Amino acid sequence: QLQLVNSGGGLVQPGGSLRLSCAATGSSLDAYNIGWFRQVPGNEREGIAAFSRSEGTTYYVTSVDGRFTISEDIAKNTAYLQMNNLKLSDTARYFCAAGKGFTIATMPQPYDFWGQGTQVTVSS
Repeated sequence: QLQLVNSGGGLVQPGGSLRLSCAATGSSLDAYNIGWFRQVPGNEREGIAAFSRSEGTTYYVTSVDGRFTISEDIAKNTAYLQMNNLKLSDTARYFCAAGKGFTIATMPQPYDFWGQGTQVTVSS
């Protein structure tokens, strides 16, 4: 059973950077599609980035495109979300997710496995 652990969040000033980690145990992450989501209290979980294992492609929503980048280190069984030029509006709890049986998705439903999330606060 795949388990995911998120880390790397914190407090950062506008314009700063963070790298979030998604460490996998129990199974190899390279068999799964990966999604990154964020959630603000009172709002639905928002998909912001996704990686298609079968296509080798990534997708980013407009609000993060050009600032956020998905990567992975298969040897460490860990996926990453590099976040640059952070904005106040990026403040949220961030989650990674993994799933199979679809090509790529930024909706939560196809993903079977979730990290516990890590808080990112952008503030001056």
